[in-house]
Amino acid sequence: MPTPPKFLGIHASPPNWLRWLLTIIPFALLVIIYALASDTRQRENPSDKLLPTASKMYDAMQRAAFEENARTGEYQLWTDTGASLRRIGIGLGIAALCGLLCGLNLGIFIGMEHLFLPFVTFVSIIPPLAVLPILFIVFGVDELAKVVLIFIGTFPLITRDIQLTVKKIPREQIIKACTLGASQTSLAYRIVLPQIMPRLIETVRINMGPAWLFLIAAEAIAATNGLGYRIFLVRRYLAMDLIIPYVLWIVLIGAVVDSVLRLILRTRYAWYLESQE
Repeated sequence: MPTPPKFLGIHASPPNWLRWLLTIIPFALLVIIYALASDTRQRENPSDKLLPTASKMYDAMQRAAFEENARTGEYQLWTDTGASLRRIGIGLGIAALCGLLCGLNLGIFIGMEHLFLPFVTFVSIIPPLAVLPILFIVFGVDELAKVVLIFIGTFPLITRDIQLTVKKIPREQIIKACTLGASQTSLAYRIVLPQIMPRLIETVRINMGPAWLFLIAAEAIAATNGLGYRIFLVRRYLAMDLIIPYVLWIVLIGAVVDSVLRLILRTRYAWYLESQE
């Protein structure tokens, strides 16, 4: 019997050490290429700002994280991080809650599906960034407009995903529950709801990227703090030694949140992951 390929191929099954190696290789190549390009430019022009060295980026982040701002008395990195996390947490959290409830009811009750699903689909087609000026006019340039933008950008997608997940629940299960005397409320919130909670976590993971995009766009236009605000503020000075670490910091925050959500899936909803294999 032929052995399965260890590296490439549709039936490849590399050992764990090789999986880790394959994961690291693209990142290592990116770091090496950047280091070589940065070193070349710095040799030609030590004042070059386009590709700063690792030491310059470290110094910039050191100042942002641990040096108190003389004007505001705040630590820039932590103030910006807290402001951005608060906005994205509120916006995506409300979108997830509303999307769960709406998607659940649209998937179970046919009348509600015909009444509201076309409207939700219509809203999901509207580019959220296109209505950003409208949001600033209606809600002002404070926190509410940024939260509403994140909500508008993620709520319709979460709703449609949950609704499709409810539709995939075997019809026989619904019929049996009704036959045994389950009310419509019990059917929705005691039988169907627990089954779609892991999918809610999955769709929140998927919508983290768009939520960050909407947040950074809103902060870039009208804000006095936040990670997106800081990136667009220092770009006028070509401060790549701060912009690049800020971008990497956003990536790190996203990776940590994604890992936490995956951990919740593995520990609390292991049955769901097994059903997806």
